[in-house]
Amino acid sequence: MRFPSFISSRIRHNKVGSFSSTVSRIGVASIAIGVAVGIVAFAVLLGFKQTIQQKVFLFGAHLRVSALTLSNTYEEGPLSRKTPLAEDLSQMPEIRHWHAVAHKSGILKTPDELKGIVLKGVDEQYDWTLFERSLVEGRLIQHPDSGYSTEIIISRKIANQLRLKPGDDVLMYFVQNPPRARKLQVVGIYETELEEFDNTLVIGDITLVQRLNEWGADTVGTYEIYLKDFEQLDQVAMEVFDRMSPDMVLQKVTESFRPLFDWLILLDRNTAVFLTLILFVACFNMISILLVMIMERTPLVGLLKTLGSPDSQIRNIFLRVGLYIVTRGLLIGNAIGLLFCWVQYRFQLLPLDPVNYYMDTVPIVFDWGTILLVNAITLLVVGLVLLIPTYVITRIQPIRALLFKK
Repeated sequence: MRFPSFISSRIRHNKVGSFSSTVSRIGVASIAIGVAVGIVAFAVLLGFKQTIQQKVFLFGAHLRVSALTLSNTYEEGPLSRKTPLAEDLSQMPEIRHWHAVAHKSGILKTPDELKGIVLKGVDEQYDWTLFERSLVEGRLIQHPDSGYSTEIIISRKIANQLRLKPGDDVLMYFVQNPPRARKLQVVGIYETELEEFDNTLVIGDITLVQRLNEWGADTVGTYEIYLKDFEQLDQVAMEVFDRMSPDMVLQKVTESFRPLFDWLILLDRNTAVFLTLILFVACFNMISILLVMIMERTPLVGLLKTLGSPDSQIRNIFLRVGLYIVTRGLLIGNAIGLLFCWVQYRFQLLPLDPVNYYMDTVPIVFDWGTILLVNAITLLVVGLVLLIPTYVITRIQPIRALLFKK
C-alpha cells in the first residue's frame, strides 16, 4: 500500500465518539443532503417540464401554419392541403409528423345547460399518441368511409357542466350565417387540467367543419407540425418560414403559450440558484471539516515533516481523507434521493392543486444523464475546494507542531 493511502486510511478510521469522527459524519451528511436534494430537485423539475409540455403539445403543436386573416376568432381562413409547403414538410428530416386540422365555434346545448365551445376537426392522419394519455373515459372518434362522423370527444369539465357521459347525444349550434345545428354523440372524455383546453375544446371530424364552411375535401384550416427534437424549434421555424408563401402565418407553441413556458424558465432559474446555495454550503462545510482535521493532527503533520515527507505528500494524505468523505456522501445521497423519487413515482404520495399546477401530483422523471451530472459536478467542485484548506499544511513548522498540545 502506498504511504499516503496508508496514513489517510488510518486517519479515516477514527474512534467512535471522537471529535474527528463527529465532524467526519457532519461532512458526509452535508454532502449526502446536497446530492439528495439535487437529484430530487432535478427529477421534479424535469417532471414538471415534461408533464406540462405533453399537455400543451396535446392540442398545441410545436409549429402551426395557417392562412393569413384579419379575423380574431378561433376559426381560420381556408388553406389548401396541397401546397408547396405541405410537400416540403413531408421531406424535412427534423419533422416527426404533421397533420391538418380545422376549428369551428359553436354552442353545445342540453335541455338544461348551454356551453360555448370550439370544435377542432381532425382526420385519419391525426396523431393520437399524446391524446390517449389524457383520455379518461370512452374511446376515440371513428371516421366513416363516406360522409362525416357525428362523434365528439369533450373534456371532463364540459361533461360535468352539461352532465354528459359517453354515449349521450347533444345538440350543437354552429356560429355562422345562417346558424346551423347538428346532433352529435359524445364517445369520449379527456382531461388535461389546462383551462385553455378543458374549458372550450371539443374534438370532432374535420369533414364536418369542411361541410359547414362549404370547403372542399382538400381545404383545411391549419397545419400542425411536430418536431423530432423540441430543442430545434427556433431553427426549424426559420426553415418553415422561408418555405411559406406570403399568405401564410407561422406561430410557435412558445409564443401561443408564453406564460407557461416563461414559468418553466423561471423554475429552471430558481432550481439553479437553490442548488448553487446548497453546493456552496457543502463546500464551506468540507473546508471547515478538513481544517479541523488538519489542526487536530498538527503533531502528526510535524512528525511527517520531520521524517522527510514533503508538503505535497502530506496535502495528498488529507485530500484523500476529504475525497473519502465526499464519496461516502455521494453514495448515501444517491440512495436517499433515488429512493425518495421512486416512492413518489410509484405511489404518488405528494399531491398538488391542479388549478395552480396543472397536475394533481408531484411528477418525477428519471434522467440518468442529469443524475450523473449532479454527482460529477459535486465531486469536481468539492474536490477542487478541498485543495484550499490543505495549503495550511505548508505553514506548519515541524518544531512547533511537535510541541503542539491538544
